[in-house]
Amino acid sequence: MPVSPALPPAPAIPGARAGDTAPPVRALLRRYRNTGEPLSCEPVAQGLLNHGYRVRTTHGSYFLKHHLDGDHPAITRQHRATQRLQALGVPVAPPVENADGDTVSVIKGRCYALHPWVEGRHRDGTQLTADESRHLGGLLGRVHTCLERVMEPDPAPLAYDSLYDSPDPADTFELIDELLALARGRTPRDTFDALAEHRLVERRDLLERHAHRRPRPGAEPATGWVHGDFHPLNVLYRGEEPAAIVDWDRLGVQPRAEEAVRAAAIFFVRPTGELELPKVRAYARAYRRAAGAAASELAAAVHRVWWERLNDFWVLRWRYQLDDRRADPLFAAVSALAVWWTREYDAVCEAFAE
Repeated sequence: MPVSPALPPAPAIPGARAGDTAPPVRALLRRYRNTGEPLSCEPVAQGLLNHGYRVRTTHGSYFLKHHLDGDHPAITRQHRATQRLQALGVPVAPPVENADGDTVSVIKGRCYALHPWVEGRHRDGTQLTADESRHLGGLLGRVHTCLERVMEPDPAPLAYDSLYDSPDPADTFELIDELLALARGRTPRDTFDALAEHRLVERRDLLERHAHRRPRPGAEPATGWVHGDFHPLNVLYRGEEPAAIVDWDRLGVQPRAEEAVRAAAIFFVRPTGELELPKVRAYARAYRRAAGAAASELAAAVHRVWWERLNDFWVLRWRYQLDDRRADPLFAAVSALAVWWTREYDAVCEAFAE
């Protein structure tokens, strides 16, 4: 996974943290009407896809997003989608239009967008009641059906085989061997390395026993426009209600039910790796009802996502191949989930599809 290059120096803004490279806030704000003069600029999100800042001005607060990929047409498409979704009552935070009526401001070849600041907090599944879990599933189902209404049909729809390439266990065995060698070769070794070694050996055994269950090409699942990254850090709550779904960078055409399953596997996983199945059941029923999805569609998605998780080692790849430890805290739950899901496969399917 490529790491974004360092940005050249930019003018400092009062309130920016020492060592941070501030975006050209003054020049940006001059392109907007009635946004006021800048008072401070504080980084709030750093990632491989974009950088985010809270900008306080004499007129209020804004979220400034620097889109690192610089794909102006794709960013504009995301913005238009959120504007149309807001008109349908979906909780989103569309960007502010600049004086030219554009939602993307380009300065020295870099693409920026200014959004209203949304006061709220992130909540994971442990903080949601059964009713709130039901509301979350219904919200995602409504996102999918509303996207179908507001997005143009994909001009060049991909065959499902292009959207989903079922991981080959032979490739996974090679990756396990490589990661094992890296984990065992760390000096000095720590408790993370010992857990990584244990999980890699355990996963190899699971794959050897379940390789025959690899998903085969068959009936294509229902595809459509999806958010692409629906998880707790991209949903802001105000009290008990979702205030905004944010970060639409991965808006695209994918199997819809798989997004529902992946989201649940993030929202409702306990630190020990089990899914809170009663909440999953409430969430999935509401999703199916709102999206018009059949139980069989969810069951098939569960199988595909389970297989994907069984073959996935993204946290270890970040640590050992990229020397990036930001995801290390996720490994215990993520690795335990694959084992638990395999053991409780029937119960998980029932929770999503009953």
